[in-house]
Amino acid sequence: MSAVFSSTSPSVHAHGAGRGSAPTQADLLEFVRRTAADTALIDSLPLDPEGRTWVRLQGPGGSEAWLIGWPPGTGTGWHDHADSVGAFLTARGELRENALAARLPTDGWKTLELTEGVDRPRLLPAGQGRAFGRHHVHEVLNESTEEHAISVHAYYPPLPRIRRYSRTGQVLRLEQVERPEDWQ
Repeated sequence: MSAVFSSTSPSVHAHGAGRGSAPTQADLLEFVRRTAADTALIDSLPLDPEGRTWVRLQGPGGSEAWLIGWPPGTGTGWHDHADSVGAFLTARGELRENALAARLPTDGWKTLELTEGVDRPRLLPAGQGRAFGRHHVHEVLNESTEEHAISVHAYYPPLPRIRRYSRTGQVLRLEQVERPEDWQ
């Protein structure tokens, strides 16, 4: 069972992106870093013992931003953010990101065989995060068996779609394409 809390009310504002210009990956990373340091905001996220919870935030320069709670043992599954660049940072707990260091075709395929050596795992304890470019394929996991994790995410342009994948060994298969109306 998954509880979802979605709101546009938290008043977290960006200071990095120039007025009228698109935020860069560095702007998004600065935003998630600054937002994760807001302990009152982090503490305000309702946590569910079984499913992820989230709150929508006001990101820099028209970006889409989220505060996400991760119960022990939960994750996203393999996915990408299509044409959006992004950044995320662990505010509490520890997350693992498994990413692919390979540029995949953006459309026109259902199954790909990945070459050896494309996997890039990284642990992101509280205070650690990263920015990423377009078509970045990854999964994010809370591998703890006892502790919730909380993270802050930002994407620009706002997510036009998310492609979800399954992975068996070195075979990556496109399973589903989600649009904003599927998660908002």
